[in-house]
Amino acid sequence: MINDIRKDADVRMDKCVDAFKNHISKIRTGRASPSILDGIMVEYYGAATPLRQLASVTVEDSRTLKINVFDRSISAAVEKAIMTSDLGLNPSSAGTDIRVPLPALTEERRKDLIKVVRGEAEQGRVSVRNVRRDANDKVKALLKDKEISEDDERRSQDEIQKMTDAYIKKIDVALAEKEAELMEF
Repeated sequence: MINDIRKDADVRMDKCVDAFKNHISKIRTGRASPSILDGIMVEYYGAATPLRQLASVTVEDSRTLKINVFDRSISAAVEKAIMTSDLGLNPSSAGTDIRVPLPALTEERRKDLIKVVRGEAEQGRVSVRNVRRDANDKVKALLKDKEISEDDERRSQDEIQKMTDAYIKKIDVALAEKEAELMEF
């Protein structure tokens, strides 16, 4: 019973860390990365479709992304979707490909992005703590129903707290890596 609660908490905490890492991978650093364009949706035959399904995105050099659209008729729609996104990018057509030059980040923009990343990290920590609270509530319910002893409850809460600390440390490590990546020129 307690092991099931612990396993469930472990899986959910791991998902919280993965979600945090996924969020911060979309935040632009100084170098080009195809994951920057992951959130872009393109109007394709009346349906909003992810850019990744309509084109291949590759890194041409450290500051340029190259987009090879599978269906040439939607090149203009892809360009428009990139321009209207909140990424501040200006794509340009070059024959059959679309090139997206990434402007150098200013010091002010880097600091703004670090604030965003720290906010995401705090959201991740809160999510992990919510999982801890849920797990502890389930353990307390078992104690209340007299299915476990008080010693088992305390031991379980200690183990859940250690698990929580470990996952929060993973979030902090990912945050430190992203901050370092943002501050390098």
